Amino acid sequence: MKYVKYGKCVRCGRTYPAVPDLTTCECGGILDIVYDYDAIRRDLTKEALAARPERSMWRYRELLPIEDGTEPPPLRVGWSPLYEEGRLAEELGLGRLWVKDDGQNPTASLKDRASAMAVAKAREAGAKVIACSSTGNAASSLAGNAAAAGLETYIFVPSRAPKGKVAQLLTFGATVISVEGSYEETFELSKAAIDRWGWYNRNAAINPYLSEGKKTVALEIMEQLSWQVPDYIAISVGDCCTIAGLWKGLKDLYAIGFIDKLPRLSSAQAEGCCPLNRSIETGEPWHPMEENTLADSIAVGVPRNADKALMAIRESNGLTVSVSDAEILAAQQLLGRTCGVFGEPAGVTGTAGVKKLCRQGLIGKSDTVVSVVTGNGLKDVANAVKACGEPITIPSDMGRLLDAFAQRGIRPE
Repeated sequence: MKYVKYGKCVRCGRTYPAVPDLTTCECGGILDIVYDYDAIRRDLTKEALAARPERSMWRYRELLPIEDGTEPPPLRVGWSPLYEEGRLAEELGLGRLWVKDDGQNPTASLKDRASAMAVAKAREAGAKVIACSSTGNAASSLAGNAAAAGLETYIFVPSRAPKGKVAQLLTFGATVISVEGSYEETFELSKAAIDRWGWYNRNAAINPYLSEGKKTVALEIMEQLSWQVPDYIAISVGDCCTIAGLWKGLKDLYAIGFIDKLPRLSSAQAEGCCPLNRSIETGEPWHPMEENTLADSIAVGVPRNADKALMAIRESNGLTVSVSDAEILAAQQLLGRTCGVFGEPAGVTGTAGVKKLCRQGLIGKSDTVVSVVTGNGLKDVANAVKACGEPITIPSDMGRLLDAFAQRGIRPE
């Protein structure tokens, strides 16, 4: 790879050749992919990037760990819309607010970015089978992207995974193993199976290339903002790989001179499962927590990429905010009502965190914020119904319609 130097352990600093099936350090630490920024600065300019017709995550090839001859997987991943949301900003009391809707990726979540990278690297490794454990979105994104590329998948999910996500997996032809236990138990079984059969490993905290796929959300945000850096970028946090990838993308852009400062991160977790935030707030090492939240995609009591995520929050002088399930469901309705964006509970947790930080006075009128919606609401319709309630149900009769409106205080104009 022309612009990649090596993989480097974030704990001990040991380096490894950037082979396609790179995993973790011998000390157990997660690896970081290190680039030749001098070469990238020489070969990539903002003008050259703007002229590229490619509208996907692969437009940033100089900043991605793939070989020159590697063909992107078939599905179009990335370049999701970034909406400026003036009405929501005003309602929350913010200076300016943008919403990045990554639920518009092919399998409806940000995890498509990591899975597309996994498929590309599996092809480089000559693998025919890819496997992972997941609370749902990583699984469906892998199954969809692998199916489009003609690769076989084995997916391990905890039994609490929403039926909509499991239906995606089965539709994409994956072999699905529903594990009666926690996400930690699901992960351990997937690890044992991958080791036994030698499948390509898509687990994000094991495979360092996947954060490189996730970081493209940061590259897009900054290009869509014409390289003007917001004060904060807010995102939901579960296994910690996404916030780590977001920060890596921002640091890459700073290193090559595309941005002149770095934003602060806002780490949003569910109150019922917030080991990372608790660690930052107490100053103690993180400890496992129960997975007690309806936001299944971030219900990770044992985060696998905590080292990188903790560094990201600390380096960015970031904020942590933990929100209740009720606050998450309220944010789901708020985004729908003011922006027309339908996010799943985990996908809107970043926005729930922004709302809470505004209420606490930690961010406000002078601040600019990007909130990333990481997954589409159709992933988990049951909780959307729980949040919004049922429709008005009546016979086809105008009198009954008028009665129903009167009971609910509805006054059509």
